[in-house]
Amino acid sequence: MILHTMLRVGDIARSVDFYTHVLGMNLLRTTNREEQKYSLAFVGFGRGNEDGQAEIELTYNYGVATYDHGTAYGHIAIAVPDVYKACEDIAAAGGTITRPAGPVQGGKTLIAFITDPDGYKIELIQR
Repeated sequence: MILHTMLRVGDIARSVDFYTHVLGMNLLRTTNREEQKYSLAFVGFGRGNEDGQAEIELTYNYGVATYDHGTAYGHIAIAVPDVYKACEDIAAAGGTITRPAGPVQGGKTLIAFITDPDGYKIELIQR
C-alpha cells in the first residue's frame, strides 16, 4: 500500500488552500517543527491512510519559496467521475488547467492536466 507522496512547497497555506478548496481534498493533519525549521500538512480524500487512501504530504522548509522540480518528477494522477466538469470546477475555483479535458492522444481515456501553485502537474483521469 502506498502511504503518501511528499511534495516540497513554497507556501504551506497556499498549497493547503489549493488541495482542499480547488481539488476538494481534506486536511488530515499538520505538524510544525520549529526547531527543525519545517512544517507538514497531509491532505487526501476520505480519512487518508486509515481508510486505505494514499495521502500527499506537503512539506514547507522555512525560508525556501521555490524548488527546481528536476526532470524525474512526472505527475500525480487523480480519478474523477467527469473530467470536463472537474476542469470547470477547478477553473472556477482559481485553478490552472494546462491541458484541457479530452481523449488521451491515440486512445479513448478522457484526461486533463492541471498545475498546483508550486508548478506540480496533476493528471485528472475520468473513471
